[in-house]
Amino acid sequence: MHVRGATALVTGANRGIGRHFATELLRRGAKVYATARRPELVDVPGAQAMRLDITDQSSVEAAAALAQDVDVLINNAADTAGGNLVTGDLAAIRSTMDSNYYGTLAMIRAFAPILARNGGGAILNVLSAVAWNTVAGNTAYAAAKSAQWGLTNGVRIELAGQGTLVAALVPGLVGTQTLFDFAEQAGMDLPAEVVTDPADLVRLALDGLEAGDIEILDRLAVAAKESLTGPPRAFAW
Repeated sequence: MHVRGATALVTGANRGIGRHFATELLRRGAKVYATARRPELVDVPGAQAMRLDITDQSSVEAAAALAQDVDVLINNAADTAGGNLVTGDLAAIRSTMDSNYYGTLAMIRAFAPILARNGGGAILNVLSAVAWNTVAGNTAYAAAKSAQWGLTNGVRIELAGQGTLVAALVPGLVGTQTLFDFAEQAGMDLPAEVVTDPADLVRLALDGLEAGDIEILDRLAVAAKESLTGPPRAFAW
């Protein structure tokens, strides 16, 4: 998959990893639709800002109608604050699952025919190593990412026939404000050496996508996946 000359759509491009994706895609020569629930907050010079709420089917359909030239779909937007499964707010848990699983699925269902018409292209889903090792204090998010990993693997098989590459980006700890806020609230100490810079992660992701990789992992994610051969455990660094 070649990024230069491609047309990419990035969800959740107003901040964090999504903003870095939009910026790096432009730097590599792609046309970029930078989407967000509030497009006025998108600050990526050169990108085309677009309103998109991945949990609203009519919004997804409107985005697909406008972006008929997309051949790279970056599913990044997601609710990250579900809390604990047993004691947390059920509405927050549902919201986390809705965005990570059903929102990603809605985007794929809407854009798969577009990708097919444009030669196959690629889908990159932004997951998390907590899909394999749950995280204390936000087990709902971990469960939603586990579901999204299963979704990614299933869609990869279903879209292989149309030539669409379906890849998963699986990072450990990414230095976004969302992570730092969660760490502060949870009283977690995050050594600088275990936190991946978002710009570095995005470069790793796009290099992997261009190489045709189906799973793109950082160091912590490699360790998390290797741990699946043993008993289940919490995410650690």
